[in-house]
Amino acid sequence: MSHIQNALVAQLREVLTRQRFNPVLVHSYCCNAAHFLEYLARRKVTLDKVVPSQVSNYLRYAVRQFCRRRGRPPADQWHSIPRAGIHALLRMVRGKWPPESPPANAGEAACRTVCREYDGYLRDERGLAEASIDALMWEGRHFLSWYVERTGAAHFGNLSIKDIDAYFEMRARHLRRRSLKDVAERLRSLARFLYRSGRIGDDVAPRIISPIMYAYEAIPSALTEDQIASVLKNTRKDRSPLGLRDYAILVLLSTYGMRSGEIKRLRIEDIDWRAGTLHIRHSKTGVQSTLPLVPVVGNALLDYLRRGRPKTEVREIFIRARAPYRSMAYIYSETRRRLEAAGVTPLGKWGPHAFRHARAVSMLRASVSRKVIGDLLGHRSEEATLPYLKLATKDLRAIGLEIPEARP
Repeated sequence: MSHIQNALVAQLREVLTRQRFNPVLVHSYCCNAAHFLEYLARRKVTLDKVVPSQVSNYLRYAVRQFCRRRGRPPADQWHSIPRAGIHALLRMVRGKWPPESPPANAGEAACRTVCREYDGYLRDERGLAEASIDALMWEGRHFLSWYVERTGAAHFGNLSIKDIDAYFEMRARHLRRRSLKDVAERLRSLARFLYRSGRIGDDVAPRIISPIMYAYEAIPSALTEDQIASVLKNTRKDRSPLGLRDYAILVLLSTYGMRSGEIKRLRIEDIDWRAGTLHIRHSKTGVQSTLPLVPVVGNALLDYLRRGRPKTEVREIFIRARAPYRSMAYIYSETRRRLEAAGVTPLGKWGPHAFRHARAVSMLRASVSRKVIGDLLGHRSEEATLPYLKLATKDLRAIGLEIPEARP
C-alpha cells in the first residue's frame, strides 16, 4: 500500500480503538479497509469520489476472491464483515455514509426540500422537543411522498382537503381513533407550514377534522406486582454486562415510574451518593425532581457502573453494549425482551410505560395523594394523574354497591 493508504488505515485503527471497539473487530475492519483502498487504487478512484455502487461492486469482487481462495462460497451474510470496515473508513473520511441518493424525479426533490425547511421550522421557530419533531417529520415525509406518488405532481400548489381525506382513509385501515387524532394534529402542523411558506394558497389546516376523544376514554395498561417481581427476578439472574444494565433500568422503571427518555438522559453526575439522592429531568414537562436514592436502585446502579458499564467518556449512565460506546437511543426493545424472557404477557403496552402505569396504580392503592404521585411522575398538574385512577379497578369493585333485585 502507499503511504497515504497506510496513514488512512492507521487513522481508522486509532478511531476505532478510541471508540472502544473490540481489538478483533478493529483488526478485521482495518484489514478490509486496506483491501478496499487497494481495490480503489487499481481503478484510480479516490475516497471522496466513491459512490454506493462501487462499494457493492467491491463486495461482489471480495466474494469471488473468497471462492477462489477457499474453493467454496462464503456464508450468506459474510459480505457484512468487509462492508462494516469499509463503511467505518468512509464515515471517518466523508463524515456521513452512505450519502443521500439523488432524487429520482422532480416530485421527490420537492419533498426533500419541504422536509428540510419543515425540520428547521419545527426546531428554530417552534422549538419542539426531539421526540415531537421525529413524529411530525415522519408523518410529513410519509404524507408528502404519498401525495407525489398519487398525483405525479412536482409541487404542492393543488393540495386540497380531498387529498387529505383520501390519505386519512388509507391510514384509517390500520389505526385506532387515538392514533388517527395524532395523525390529524401532525397534518395540521404540516398544512400550516405549507400555507405559511406560500406552497399552498388555501389554508386547509382548520378543515382537518380529527376523531373526538373523550376525557379519560382509554384505560392505560399496567403490569401487576407479580409480573414486575417475575421480570426483576429473571433479569437479576443474568450477571453479564447486558444483564446488569437491563436490571438497573428495570429497577428505575418500577421504583420511580420514570419515562424512557428520562432514563436515557440520566447522567453520572445526577447521582449524589453522599446525599443519597437522584436528580431527574422530566423529558415531557421540563420539570426537575430530586428524589431519594432507594437502596435497591443505588445497589443496581452501582453494580452496573462497576461491573457492566463500558469504559467511555460519555456521561450518560446507560451505554450501548457494543462499540461504538454511546448513550442508548431506545430502551423499548430491552424492556420487551426482558418481559418475554420472564414469560410475562401484558394485556396492553409492552414497553417502559407499562411500569410507569404500574407505579402510579400501586401508590393510588396505598392511598398516596394525587399531588405526591404527580410530583414523583413529573406531572405539572394533578389533572395529569387522573387517567391512572381508572387502573385501580379492583379498589372500585370493593366499594361497589349491589344492585337490588327487582320486585314484581
